[in-house]
Amino acid sequence: MSVTEIAADCYRISTYIPEIDLQFNQFLIKDEEPLLFHTGMRVLFPTVREAVATIMDPSEIRWISFSHFEADECGSLNEWLQIAPAAQAACSTVGALVSINDFALRPAKGMNDGEVLNTGQHRFRFVQTPHVPHCWEAGLLFEETKGTLLCSDLFHQNGEVKPLTEQDVIDRARKTLIDYQAGPFANYMPYTKHTDGIMQGLASPRSIRGRSHQCTPQLTSAMAQEDWDLKLCE
Repeated sequence: MSVTEIAADCYRISTYIPEIDLQFNQFLIKDEEPLLFHTGMRVLFPTVREAVATIMDPSEIRWISFSHFEADECGSLNEWLQIAPAAQAACSTVGALVSINDFALRPAKGMNDGEVLNTGQHRFRFVQTPHVPHCWEAGLLFEETKGTLLCSDLFHQNGEVKPLTEQDVIDRARKTLIDYQAGPFANYMPYTKHTDGIMQGLASPRSIRGRSHQCTPQLTSAMAQEDWDLKLCE
């Protein structure tokens, strides 16, 4: 497990599982109302809690957000709700209604496209992204004050990846998609008739810091390549 401050008061918590050559990352934003983006699976809860404790009191977490309903995104949500009495999940309205309000110990804050969550020094705008990276209820958080997109499984790369880079990440993300197409995780990121529009919105230079607005169209192209047998959903 490693903890890296990747921006002011923004920390990446990373656990590498060598048996599957994959990292699981959570992002903690330390603010007046601290936000944890992704919880990790239940089995990782003690590790992630220990990591958060090196930065702040875990019981003071106020918001727990995630892109979609999946074990590595929100598997330990209830464990966090138990130790942080003021904590509340923040996810898409679809996610809240379809899954989280039944799964979680307390109702979630269902967010609509464009809605803003203010945590003090930071403003997180919810961006509704159905099936991007995957799942009907998917949505991402864009931090408006610094221009940072919490992008979940987009740009997914296998291996033990550095917390910060100025290098191109598309080749690594493309290789992961190719590798997944050859096994049980095929069609991991569905390419639909709506994907281009969603990705173009995420690629706005006003919306993403650094070179990410250049990388996003390249990732869209990678997702759409026919020789990977990605299915176009009508």
